[in-house]
Amino acid sequence: MMKTFLCSFILALIGFAGCQQSNEGKKEAEDYPIMTVTGEIPSSEMDTTLIHEHVLVDWIGADSTGYHRWERDEVTERVLPFLREAGGQGVQTMLECTPAYLGRDPGLLQKLSEQSGIQILTNTGYYGAVDNKFMPRHARQESAEELAARWIDEFRYGIEDSGVKPGFIKISVGGEGPLSDLHQKIVRAAALTHLETGLTIVSHTTGDKPALSQIEILKDMGVSPSAWVWTHSQAGTLQSQIEIGRKGGWISLDNFSYAPADNGNNDDSINWFVERISELDESGLLNRVLISHDAGYYNPDEENGGDFRTYTDIFEYLLPALRKNGFTKSDIDQMLVRNPREAYGIRARTTQ
Repeated sequence: MMKTFLCSFILALIGFAGCQQSNEGKKEAEDYPIMTVTGEIPSSEMDTTLIHEHVLVDWIGADSTGYHRWERDEVTERVLPFLREAGGQGVQTMLECTPAYLGRDPGLLQKLSEQSGIQILTNTGYYGAVDNKFMPRHARQESAEELAARWIDEFRYGIEDSGVKPGFIKISVGGEGPLSDLHQKIVRAAALTHLETGLTIVSHTTGDKPALSQIEILKDMGVSPSAWVWTHSQAGTLQSQIEIGRKGGWISLDNFSYAPADNGNNDDSINWFVERISELDESGLLNRVLISHDAGYYNPDEENGGDFRTYTDIFEYLLPALRKNGFTKSDIDQMLVRNPREAYGIRARTTQ
């Protein structure tokens, strides 16, 4: 009782999430803090949320990328109409999943948030897929503890001199086989960061084996699977999605786009998403499902950012198809409102 009181008192004074109680169920999700690029909000203010989107992605590599590669005003002019279009569909919050050394720009995101009215979250962490092309050199040399210290500092003090703090941890592991030593280290660093900050771990993972391996590493370090989001789980099997969902992990189906079949009567992407969400619902796991587009992608190497993907296909195509297949407003709110609040609310989630 005294411990709970003291922790609440300290949080009220300094706004630090690391000492929050990890005992889930004692607190409603609406009470959890969410860190956006313009400051902290309660999770009750997230409302409709897209949990995996991008604004700008720079594919040049960790050794060459930097703010010199783009003009913020030009990117803002190109991207702002798409964000306002999403806002017109009811989107209030968006997680921007571009990590450091791949085009993360907290100043740009802050500017876009202020002008669009959409609450945007950015991240800390490193991206290990694509043969570690987007990993800085120091990530290969430093320990998990040293990497975690960098990420924790971003949460405490802000990213560089922007004053913007991350709202989640974004990591990436490569392949479909066993995790490399480097990628195991990234996962351990994310676990240490979570235990200290309460930030949710969002992991780009494209196979069953690396997904399940991460769950085991996290559990060994005392982190609950409920602190981990299997990003791009659509690349895994239903069996593994169900296994991880029942362990408490989050099943993120986050690459939806409207792609009509040649005959114009069907849509392969819509059909797959409706079927998979239905199967997860039948397994009692709708409360572990997250959905998004993985859209955007302003490319600084292409004229006017290249072919920028919209953030509205879910609302225009997927949700009507789900409703036609018996999904209610409450079901849809579960995936787009309640689950994001629960998944990304800042608090340490442990196995204790």
